[in-house]
Amino acid sequence: MESSTKRPTFPVALGTFICIAGIISFGLLGLGLDAHVPIAVAAIVAALVGKFIVGVTWEEMEIAVCNAISSSIGALLILIAIGMLVGSWVQAGVVPGLIYYGFDVLSPGIFLFATLIICSIIAVATGSSWGVGGTVGVALIGIAAGLGIPAPLTAGVIISGAYFGDKMSPLSDTTNLAPAVSGSNLFDHIRAMMWTTIPSYLIVVVITIVLGFSYGGANAAFDTSRIEAFQKIIAAEFPINPLYVAIPPIVVLGLTAMKCPALPGMIAGTAAASVIAMIQGKSLHDALVAIHYGYESSVAAKLSETAMETLPAVMNELGIHGIAAETAHEISSMVVELVNRGGIDSMMWSLSLIMIALVLGGVMESCHYLTVLLNPLLYKVRTVGGFVSLVVTSCFVSNVFLGDQYLAIVVPGRMFKSAVARTDLSPRMLSRTLEDCGTLTAVLVPWTGCGAFQSGALGVPTLEYAPYCFLNYINPFVAIILSYLGIGNYWGKDRADKVEKRTALVFPEEG
Repeated sequence: MESSTKRPTFPVALGTFICIAGIISFGLLGLGLDAHVPIAVAAIVAALVGKFIVGVTWEEMEIAVCNAISSSIGALLILIAIGMLVGSWVQAGVVPGLIYYGFDVLSPGIFLFATLIICSIIAVATGSSWGVGGTVGVALIGIAAGLGIPAPLTAGVIISGAYFGDKMSPLSDTTNLAPAVSGSNLFDHIRAMMWTTIPSYLIVVVITIVLGFSYGGANAAFDTSRIEAFQKIIAAEFPINPLYVAIPPIVVLGLTAMKCPALPGMIAGTAAASVIAMIQGKSLHDALVAIHYGYESSVAAKLSETAMETLPAVMNELGIHGIAAETAHEISSMVVELVNRGGIDSMMWSLSLIMIALVLGGVMESCHYLTVLLNPLLYKVRTVGGFVSLVVTSCFVSNVFLGDQYLAIVVPGRMFKSAVARTDLSPRMLSRTLEDCGTLTAVLVPWTGCGAFQSGALGVPTLEYAPYCFLNYINPFVAIILSYLGIGNYWGKDRADKVEKRTALVFPEEG
């Protein structure tokens, strides 16, 4: 209890933030390290300042760290479940089958738009952006490779669609968390988000259609031999069958429709795929190994490792005909990268990164660095646009320095909830803005759980796909602009809250 009264001075809080930013930036950019050690060092520095300058005890920081980790246990378990799901789905031919059949129905001109819509629909239905990225997202990355569309662009569009569905779905954990910490109501919160999310989404729709012209126009280079090579190598590696492809996704979506929680639904999808793999001839040992370590290619790996002069003979032995040896060698390497994935083991890098980031987040919250930096600005706010800008800033800073999507919603939500209560601004304005930035920008930061997972699942570094996550950075700016214009601003304190074109707002100081 005593720690709630201990606050660093503004210079100490600012200096700590600058120091942490310098440590992380130097580790990532200067030394080329993974984020784990720089974030761990940053957490140590923040804790030392908290202990010896601010006066927060080790016990108080430890409690805050444990609380931060416990609040994310559900997400960590889902991360492990997705690893199991992906390994089993690849082995059973679900993901390869989606790639195979996707080549038959998707053309370069409509691919990006179709990707956005497909990912949006699945994410709304399941409430999980991670589930989309780890399953259909992997398939779409494979199709993009065959169509000659860059992987970073495809990954960005996948994430845009997945996060649109995630934040608008009543099944999503963040969509329930934001109104809970803000004092709003779930469906009021979703209705409020439509004001900022739908215009942002329409902008992204236009972007994907326009970009599609450059890949599907009359002058676009579209090599059908690559598509043919992809399909033949995949068919040689996996038993492609529409029934095998459909059953595991139907199991997951069916359980979701029955309001089954995400975790048991994913376990059921894993079990269904493992049964299919054993029907195809895999042993129980093979099925469990895929769940643990992921799938390991045999046919495509053999083709990619074979010398070019002996490759035609190997292709003939495997029953692969009608494609050039050079093309087969190139495409088989791509197939290996696409299918060698999944398993519990593949998630350990991301899990360790998330845990270390949560340690930093717990230390930062227990020492109140963010509160000290942003609260003085709150009482200078005179417009709704200024308030929304401040919440957006706090959410993004939280994602960067606290390293967790949930903390980026909970910490600013706690900070601003009492302040909003002293005005006639509706709580749903706070909950909406927490999602407009806290949920959406987490995936743009390499060391958050979202950034680490999507990068690992899609095989594209976070900083490479980030420029193409159009929805994720357009939505926060749209939210700020509309609030300054007085469009979609909610006023009142109950279910009868009204949308009024008012922009003036003053936060009275406490006391």
